[in-house]
Amino acid sequence: MKDAVGREINYLRISVTDRCNFRCLYCMPEEGVEPKSHPDILRFEEITEFVKAVAPLGISKIRVTGGEPLARKGVVEFVRQLHEVEGIKDISMTTNGSMLSSVAADLKKAGLDRVNISLDSLKPERFHRITRRGRLADVLRGIDAALNAGLVPVKINCVAVRGFNDDEIGDFINLTRNYPIYIRFIELMPLGETGWGRGHYLSAEEIKDSIKEELLPTSAPAGAGPAVYYRVPGAIGAVGFITPISRHFCDACNRVRLTADGKLKPCLESDMEIDVKTALRERRGDEELRRIFREALLKKPVCHHMVSETNAAHLRSMWQIGG
Repeated sequence: MKDAVGREINYLRISVTDRCNFRCLYCMPEEGVEPKSHPDILRFEEITEFVKAVAPLGISKIRVTGGEPLARKGVVEFVRQLHEVEGIKDISMTTNGSMLSSVAADLKKAGLDRVNISLDSLKPERFHRITRRGRLADVLRGIDAALNAGLVPVKINCVAVRGFNDDEIGDFINLTRNYPIYIRFIELMPLGETGWGRGHYLSAEEIKDSIKEELLPTSAPAGAGPAVYYRVPGAIGAVGFITPISRHFCDACNRVRLTADGKLKPCLESDMEIDVKTALRERRGDEELRRIFREALLKKPVCHHMVSETNAAHLRSMWQIGG
């Protein structure tokens, strides 16, 4: 199905929780946030009902997000439910990886195709500093488990932060040499802690300029999103760049987001939301759910208005949206 400007929308990102076991500096306050109560959050059965309703409109790709999706009990069975929905051909998950090692094999059996793992430093002390409570060793075990389970290619999402992890770019690239790992450097977006990004923004072009090796253009991996990919000579994996600020990709945006509390967000940056939880709770049926989804698509903005150094006030932060 197309939106108002003709973009084909086939991708639904589903946040299953606003809770997270990390408190990353650029994302969430150190004290955390008041978690939503269970009645406020969509049940897995309700989310599956919505997916079944909109899949005939052309939704074929699902990404499960959070907060941290593995912090919610029952997520493996939820993936199995999604896998059984007719028309859904691709299911992925974005996770911080800290709880992945014990469930990677089960997720694969349930129907998960691959994972994106958020990882901003390969130095244990620095990793703990940015997450405020995480252990790098847990995430590395999660990466190994994902590789062993066949959740490949494993994509590592690294938010490039000036003065914090820009000295680790070469270390991340080294991960691609011997493993089917795709490192994606993401420009810092002003959607987290107010004012944090001031002075820390690092453009993709600056990252490229810092890489001494030749970057060879390469095809995108499965589930390709907005990243542009390259390989260093001889590498198994690849290096990608995601440029929401310096070179936005809104003209090719193919996604809509469903928040954990049942709101459709046509655009990550926009505060526009369309309620779907009420229709689900009142059991208004598939046609009404499809009508609401069409409404969301028609309200999808032409482009976002994010600027690198400005954290505009928003109703939700990234952990509440699902990225």
